[in-house]
Amino acid sequence: MPPLMTLTAITLDCADPEALAAFYQQATGLAQHPRFDGDFAGLTRDDGLFFGFQRVDDYRPPRWPGQIVPQQSHLDFRVDDLDEAETALLTLGATRPEAQPNEADWRVLLDPAGHPFCLTTK
Repeated sequence: MPPLMTLTAITLDCADPEALAAFYQQATGLAQHPRFDGDFAGLTRDDGLFFGFQRVDDYRPPRWPGQIVPQQSHLDFRVDDLDEAETALLTLGATRPEAQPNEADWRVLLDPAGHPFCLTTK
């Protein structure tokens, strides 16, 4: 049986769509989507997957690992070298929370809008 659904887009809420799109564009190399209206920006992958960023008034970033403001979403990215990728992403504007559940295999970082994402070599 073929799948009932195909993932076509992932969209993150944030305070500044253009800035968050720029961070992920530099980090992933994805192409900038032509649609940008100040409240929405996006990136596209060659296979058509769309990665969007939408402005939300009074945006409150998640407080990982706590649940007062839960993480809302979570992205994982495969990298060749954890240390190199972490250093490069910190330079681009990511931050590193103190809580690191399995630092040898995973690194948890926060994007500039506060969304947690993980890096792994697996």
